[in-house]
Amino acid sequence: MPRATPLPEAGHPLLDVLTARGSRADRLLHARTFPARVARHADWPSWADDQIVAGYRSLGVERPWTHQVTAADAAWRGEHVALASSTGSGKSLAFWLPALTAVRAARSAARQGRHRIEASTRPGTVLYLSPTKALAADQLTALTRLLDAAGTGDVRATTCDGDTPPEERRWVQEHADVVLTNPDFLHFAMLPGHRRWSRLLRGLRYVVVDEGHAYRGVFGAHVALVLRRLTRLAEHYGGSAPSFVVASATTAEPAASVARLLGTSPDDVTEVVDDGSPAGRRTVVLWQPPEITGPAFERSGGTAAGGGVADPWALPDPLDPAANEADAVLTTDGQAEHPRRSATAEVADLLADLAAHGARTLAFTRSRRGAESVAQQVRDHLRPVSPELAGRVAAYRGGYLPEERRELEHALRTGELLGLATTNALELGVDISGLDAVLVAGWPGTRMSLWQQAGRAGRAGADGLVAFVAREDPLDTYLVTHPEAVFDAPLEATVFDPGNPYVLAPQLCAAAQEVPVRSEDLARFGEPERVLEVLDVLVRRRLLRRRPSGWYWTHAQPAAGMADLRGSGGQPVRVVEATTGRLLGTVDASSADGQVHDGAVYVHQGATYVVDRLDLADHVALVVRRDVDHATWSRDVMEISLEEPGDPDHPAPEGARPAQRREWGPVTWGLGPVEVTSQVVSFQRRRVPDMQVLDTEPLDLPSRTLGTTAVWWSVPDHVLRAAEVDADATPGALHAAEHAAIGLLPLLATCDRWDLGGVSTAQHPDTGEATVFVYDAYPGGAGFAERGYELGERWLRATRDAVAACPCAAGCPACVQSPKCGNDNSPLDKDAAVRVLDALLRHAPAPV
Repeated sequence: MPRATPLPEAGHPLLDVLTARGSRADRLLHARTFPARVARHADWPSWADDQIVAGYRSLGVERPWTHQVTAADAAWRGEHVALASSTGSGKSLAFWLPALTAVRAARSAARQGRHRIEASTRPGTVLYLSPTKALAADQLTALTRLLDAAGTGDVRATTCDGDTPPEERRWVQEHADVVLTNPDFLHFAMLPGHRRWSRLLRGLRYVVVDEGHAYRGVFGAHVALVLRRLTRLAEHYGGSAPSFVVASATTAEPAASVARLLGTSPDDVTEVVDDGSPAGRRTVVLWQPPEITGPAFERSGGTAAGGGVADPWALPDPLDPAANEADAVLTTDGQAEHPRRSATAEVADLLADLAAHGARTLAFTRSRRGAESVAQQVRDHLRPVSPELAGRVAAYRGGYLPEERRELEHALRTGELLGLATTNALELGVDISGLDAVLVAGWPGTRMSLWQQAGRAGRAGADGLVAFVAREDPLDTYLVTHPEAVFDAPLEATVFDPGNPYVLAPQLCAAAQEVPVRSEDLARFGEPERVLEVLDVLVRRRLLRRRPSGWYWTHAQPAAGMADLRGSGGQPVRVVEATTGRLLGTVDASSADGQVHDGAVYVHQGATYVVDRLDLADHVALVVRRDVDHATWSRDVMEISLEEPGDPDHPAPEGARPAQRREWGPVTWGLGPVEVTSQVVSFQRRRVPDMQVLDTEPLDLPSRTLGTTAVWWSVPDHVLRAAEVDADATPGALHAAEHAAIGLLPLLATCDRWDLGGVSTAQHPDTGEATVFVYDAYPGGAGFAERGYELGERWLRATRDAVAACPCAAGCPACVQSPKCGNDNSPLDKDAAVRVLDALLRHAPAPV
């Protein structure tokens, strides 16, 4: 597609800063400007509480927008609502208006009937759920401001989560009308302790589920069942089922996604998608960092990018684990012919330039270390120009202590900070508005996430600039060279599977501990036959006891602890400074072996620490502050086995769906349960910035076993030979095809490559043929592999096209090299991979 570089007068004024007055214009592959949207207003509903309306008016909302009133009216009628609109479109008014009106109406009715014996004293209560504590705290601040403006002292709203002290928690249980919390607290505390929360549950009128698009994969499946447990308990205490208002970013099929979340029919959900809020003009650019050459990347007749000195940051970003994106460039067998500068380094330059011009900017990165790396590089760029300016740039990510994050949010709101490098921790609805620009370093996983992040630029009707900066990654490269896949393709549908037995089983145990599960409850938790199968398994394993009246939990320990709500693999590992005992942050249990093993380099706000000891039993990594000239990369080994019913070595989990298979002529596709065994076995120290390997050190860490769901395809030898792929080329061809397929599956499912894993082998013992597996990196699966199985032809065709279109000679991070390969991206055979994919697609069934 021809490059579209807009004229200065037609584009955003900050484009001149991005392109450095034209010297970087060749990196801008495409730009599209979305026109401003005019506000459409509606009258306040006649049922709305007068004081609440007055409060909104005093805050400047003279008349609401049309989508706010449409959603609020539906909620007031008692309907479930799926509200999907753009970032900054005032979704909170749509749920707070009916919720607060209901609370005040119930309180007024109770006061009026206080002296009548027959009067109902049922309170009106509201539960607000957000995926993060930060968002709940932010919503409470805004809600308190509204209630103060309305002069309503009779609505008691507060947050309550795992950090709330016991005495405050008792006050919430006894007095609060509106409780803002998160699904984790609901699952681990409120529902297991439901007797103490009976007042809230009995009066529950509304449940608000904010940022509904965040509930995907294993997390979404767990939350779906937690919400069904919540409704069951509300009914148990004599109340009617509450109305749910699920607010999300613009997404595909919002009513269907909400129905799956709640366990109801899409016909029972009112969908509100016609956004009446105003929006400023927004310019979105697709940006590809330049090719670079230098001592490590010598080409015949080559010079450094731009004809100057080679850029040291063109090499893999040493502080970004996703920066392994360019690891394979350094291997002998897989050198890229045209390595490009890393996305994090490019974004650091752009953020520094924007900050120097006074533009308030967010830079989204793919990882915690990526955020730290970008912030540190920007400070280094700005310090010689202005130390004061360098101090106005920071990093923000998960793993920081709550007080650190609150300070950073406040500093960005007030303008004290000009630039913030962040993970997707700020993608969600924390109220950060009025920003000039957003930079996105690497594809954020879904189009939904891209537009959610982009919505931070130009909020409140102002013009905004957004730049998506591609990594050397198959999907990123495909997207910046196929702008229609970014701008014109439909948004993804949220993918999660509440029927996953690894999710359903612990949730049924938790439900049984709260109130025995009755036969009439089965349909609430899914297909009754499948739910009954899982209950029978739990009875056989003596986790539940079957009695004529239902299924009972008979153990002393809490059943809620069986569920890993966020699929993190267990208790997080705390990173503690050994000399002071100071808690620096946390690392997910599933990532700890690879990130905080003995000898690993850990970065916190630009300071480097070396891990002295990883104690897996106590879930703590002790680190020592040390300035080092190297970074560390771990290496793992992996094997995969099909799980079949009756197999003595790898039996299929009881209650799991049976494997599915289909034929493309001689090619076999499969979808089913697998067991993946992995082990981190060593790590390398690589000098920064030239990435020279200093040494390799073995590690003695336990192997990890994951039971999950995989999609696979098996290819007989005669198909490979017909594609001119001999026995020597087969391992590299399959390995390259596996990497590229993992990189492209996020085109079709709400995931990114870090939600997936893969294994390829020239002859797998369970299939007897050359086989490529792509699996969900979560226990039981998350629905992503199933999506690949359903859309196999589309998936492989996009994979084939991405690899074939890459101009490199032998494979590079933009096509077949992977940032997470445990085998140092070896062997890889790009050309043979294209021939294998062509052979597969020749046998694909003709479209119906």
